[in-house]
Amino acid sequence: MKILLATTNEGKLRELKSILEDLGVELLSLRDMDRLFEVEEDKETFLENAIKKATFYANFYKLPVIAEDAGLEVDQLNGYPGVYSARFYSIDFGGKLENQNLSKDQKNNIKLLKLLEGEQNRKARYKTVVTYYDPTSGLGFWTEGVCEGTIAEKPEGTGGFGYDPIFIPQGYDMTMAQLPPEEKNKISHRGKAVRKLKDLLKCVLKGEKGEP
Repeated sequence: MKILLATTNEGKLRELKSILEDLGVELLSLRDMDRLFEVEEDKETFLENAIKKATFYANFYKLPVIAEDAGLEVDQLNGYPGVYSARFYSIDFGGKLENQNLSKDQKNNIKLLKLLEGEQNRKARYKTVVTYYDPTSGLGFWTEGVCEGTIAEKPEGTGGFGYDPIFIPQGYDMTMAQLPPEEKNKISHRGKAVRKLKDLLKCVLKGEKGEP
């Protein structure tokens, strides 16, 4: 059996594959496909974006698909960046940040830290929704994962991606980017959601094999 992981983000792929590798299926990424399409994440919730991606790729490539949408919600910013997390630097909220010499992640982090300068309330959470859809059977389901934490005063660490250098998970005194990958997977929003999805997938695979 083949399952397509609907992302080209290397960081996400590493996380997903490390958790799902013992399922006994072949895990593909969008980079393995002959034709590559980018689905616009233009919905208002993580769930809607994840469903949109899963159903589009599944129907186009005729394969079961795992897709996800995730982001960072900051209390002081009324939940922003939220669904705009990947492109926060480019939206009007708080002003756009256009510096061609920086990566998207760097620009997002700089903008967020600037908006929180002098603020005492730095509570935030990573949230993700992971969906599975099989176009042949029509079977689909989704899971959610949340990791509570706070926003650091400055970036620390070189691991991870996205907002990891400025996100301190609850119960830790270091950023997500400073944690070893195996530790991050234990507590991350994506790790929690994918492990839940994995348990459901195991039941599906058992059913397909006729196992009790």
